[in-house]
Amino acid sequence: MPMNTGFLLQFIRLAAPFWQSENKTTIRRLTCALFALTLIQIVVAVVITEWSANLFNALEQRSMAGVLTQVGMIILIFIANIAVTVTHFKVKRALQLDWRNWLSAKLISQWMSDGRHYLVTHIQSADAHDNPDGRIAEDVRIATESAIDLAHSLIFCLLLLVSFSKILWTLSGVITLDLGFFEMPIYGHLVWLAMLYATGASVLGWWIGRPLTQATNGRQDVEANFRFGLVNARENSLAISLVHGEHTEQERFDGLFNDIIDAWQRQTVAWSHIFMFSSGHSVFLMAFPILVSAPRFVLGSISLGGLMQSAQAFQQMASALSWPVDNMAKIAEWRASVERVLSLVHALDTLEQEIATRDPHRIQRIRTDQQVLRLHDLCIVRLDGVVCVQKINLEIKAGERILIAGNSFTGSKLFKAIVGFWPWGEGQIELPVDEVVFVPPRPYLPIGTLRTAICYPLTVSDVNQAELEEKLATVGLANMCKHLDDDVDSWDATLSREQQQRLGAVRLLLQKPKWILLQQAFDSLDSDDEIAILRLICQELPQSAILTITHESRAETFHQRKITL
Repeated sequence: MPMNTGFLLQFIRLAAPFWQSENKTTIRRLTCALFALTLIQIVVAVVITEWSANLFNALEQRSMAGVLTQVGMIILIFIANIAVTVTHFKVKRALQLDWRNWLSAKLISQWMSDGRHYLVTHIQSADAHDNPDGRIAEDVRIATESAIDLAHSLIFCLLLLVSFSKILWTLSGVITLDLGFFEMPIYGHLVWLAMLYATGASVLGWWIGRPLTQATNGRQDVEANFRFGLVNARENSLAISLVHGEHTEQERFDGLFNDIIDAWQRQTVAWSHIFMFSSGHSVFLMAFPILVSAPRFVLGSISLGGLMQSAQAFQQMASALSWPVDNMAKIAEWRASVERVLSLVHALDTLEQEIATRDPHRIQRIRTDQQVLRLHDLCIVRLDGVVCVQKINLEIKAGERILIAGNSFTGSKLFKAIVGFWPWGEGQIELPVDEVVFVPPRPYLPIGTLRTAICYPLTVSDVNQAELEEKLATVGLANMCKHLDDDVDSWDATLSREQQQRLGAVRLLLQKPKWILLQQAFDSLDSDDEIAILRLICQELPQSAILTITHESRAETFHQRKITL
């Protein structure tokens, strides 16, 4: 997706529905309140400059009554400023949280739906939307929080510019430029100087800060890759231990962290250039307006209060005009995160279109009202275009048991095509009215109690305690009954693969699905135990249609037909 063209338009399309969402009344109220509080902040800033002028005039006149009056005024300004700032902060945080919650829920709903989280990793240019978990957790946070921060600061600076331009124009008066052959009056010279100063600083600042966007984006990518590598190693810790792959993993982590070091160095260079510029800019901005206005004060054209108010107004106006410079680092980080979120959204939208479109080069899945699973001229291809199997015509009726022999890799692709996780190929699949349950070699065990993990995707309240204990005992896991309410972060790391596969059998017995796909679901059990589990499933679920992929030769006993791929 071309991120450099129409970036703001793409972001607006992503963000605009938030203000039209179900909670739009509250959202719009918060937005209006935020704008109103921003206006009050501008009023406070203007009042402070007037107070500063009055104070310095009182000091110049050595008026104690005037000084005491300004002491009373600053106390009122102090209280008002605290109240406005705190209220503004709370309203802004509430709006940021609501937006992040809405966008996260929207992306999660689209990502975690009908296997989209699996399919999106296989579509073209997968590297453009890798680490979707990091994009949803971190990039959505930056995209929403920084957007409101930047929008608020931009509006604040625009209002500041309007307010202090008028003040500075009035304070500038008229100066006469003597060119020798004629004199030219200049109105509002401090306003023009502030505009020239800020324009020059902005152009120079943007030029210096250009590399930061790319450096920030690159660092976010490598940081996400490093996190994903650590998580992947944790999830596969047993497999790594069994083959003594720790040294290789360490080398891989070193390589990933070296990428972080390179990205860090590039970002450091970009940041150092910005700090070099901004530090000099801040010092010069403090001194420049006073030096420019000092001759008028020395000549008696303005009072000391007028001098200080002119300097403050110049600084406020120049700061407002310097918004791009002051925020270029934050803009770079925000844009990088928005582009990562947009990339994921684009990938999910593309996937939705591919699924919705009747593409002849995609497997078509049709839900019927019959208790039959039919495959019509089914052709399955790999992502590289190689055909795994073609011209499969098969009809499976309710209660049938079929053994899928031959290439187990092709068999797994067939099962994924049936449940909608592998659309690449041609042909048609007619699905029965009841849901088809796919049991992989390693069942997913969510974080939480053992009871929750076993019942998944059912809820704990859906499962009877006595039935649960009975099924556990039936598959040889009676000892787990006393640990049902134990809470463990990662059951797939705590339980052996054999125990996990036995729990997969418990799930089947509890759910009682009408259509079951078993892909080497019990291959870690010894031969006799695998046969015992298969026999148990057939006895407990006699009305269920079962398609089985297994290397156990004696499994043919429990199946009425055998199909070789």
